[in-house]
Amino acid sequence: MDSSSINLPDSEVAGISLESGALRVHLSRAYIIKTMTGSVERTRWWQAGDLVIDDAEVISGDLPEGPLVCAGGDVVENIYTYRDMVPVPLESRGSAGCKLRFEGHAEPLEARGSAVRLEMRDVAKYIEHIIPK
Repeated sequence: MDSSSINLPDSEVAGISLESGALRVHLSRAYIIKTMTGSVERTRWWQAGDLVIDDAEVISGDLPEGPLVCAGGDVVENIYTYRDMVPVPLESRGSAGCKLRFEGHAEPLEARGSAVRLEMRDVAKYIEHIIPK
């Protein structure tokens, strides 16, 4: 089965907003790793999009101003915790949240809500093949 996931560390964030209860992490350059079934090689791509948490409540941290570089973190979708990655596509209702770290910021941004989704824009752009050594 083919799979794609955003690699959170090093992904670029244009900004973070909280409007009408929706927390949006505006990814200006989300780095995506794509894996094809039966292949040992993977490919790296980039694409813009938003990680959205509905009915969001910020638990800790301030909304840092962008631009930012993500240093990693967790995205929670019901019983799953995705560490340093986000599956593409992602859309789920229920227990949702995130705890994201950013370079140059000591305190992570932690939020929870009632749904989580990715809203990707445009088309993914190819960067490189990742060949295991």
